[in-house]
Amino acid sequence: MTNHQVYLGLGSNLGDREENIRKAISLIDERVGKVLRQSSLVETEPWGFESSNRFLNAVILCETTLTPRQVLKATQKIERELGRKKKLIANGQQPRANYKDRPIDIDILLYDDLTVDEPDLKIPHPLMHERDFVMIPLNEIR
Repeated sequence: MTNHQVYLGLGSNLGDREENIRKAISLIDERVGKVLRQSSLVETEPWGFESSNRFLNAVILCETTLTPRQVLKATQKIERELGRKKKLIANGQQPRANYKDRPIDIDILLYDDLTVDEPDLKIPHPLMHERDFVMIPLNEIR
């Protein structure tokens, strides 16, 4: 089986944010693949919506044998288990008013040098370059 490198962005602004990210990383390590690197935690204002709850964000590098679609399914399952309600399709076209507070958010940022352009899966993540809370921790571990 071929190993692939996938960068995942994590964010939390509900509950024990640090614990939510820690649990998500642990489950990713179990189900997606070995976590090789983890950025520092970055605290940020909500992006794309109004909330008094600040986010903690991090980026991790994971080595996986899963396909991008399998990574998506695994991370969505982890989000649900950690209390995430329905996730919007992240295609860069959604009205930002639909963003909401959430205990955990896991986004696929990069998967090797692959480009995927499907309705519910876009790699590289189409909005990552607009988001310092993604680019700063991503650059820290790249």
